[in-house]
Amino acid sequence: MRKVLILLSALLPATAGAAPDGYFDLAPGVTLESGDTWISNGERFRLYGVQSCLRGTLYTDKNGDKRDCGEVSLAVLAAYIKDTKPVCAPLVKEGGIAYVACYATVGKQRLDLANILITSGYAFAALNGEGMPFHFPYSVSERYARDKRAGLRQFDDVQHPAILLSREVKARTRKAAQ
Repeated sequence: MRKVLILLSALLPATAGAAPDGYFDLAPGVTLESGDTWISNGERFRLYGVQSCLRGTLYTDKNGDKRDCGEVSLAVLAAYIKDTKPVCAPLVKEGGIAYVACYATVGKQRLDLANILITSGYAFAALNGEGMPFHFPYSVSERYARDKRAGLRQFDDVQHPAILLSREVKARTRKAAQ
């Protein structure tokens, strides 16, 4: 557990306290769109560098039942919001979405919420168009979750959302070329 705490706190201050200027609370009551995106006061927010499972994608649980991977990612984000009372800071706004970095308070530690989601196996490192992570440390966290078979990583048919999104883009490109 100590290794996880060290890994999770890599990007944020180590002790809890008052939120720094420019930060805002991510409180229960926001409208969650997915396990990485929400709407609050008419504005859309997304955790920077994170890709949750896509809603509508299925995996097979240990009982052989099909489950919606995206719904699980969303439920886990909701639980973390409720339990850790994250505080977020806007990083950049692009395409009508404010990308944010958030920290969650666990005990007296401030931990990167994105890193928590990825390390626990309920989200993935988001990849750019060249297949490289937007934030390299998150790919290390993803590898940790995969090696430990944490969260959704314990199920063999859970696919990285970037693979699914890439297939969709390639299919659209082929269709447009015809």
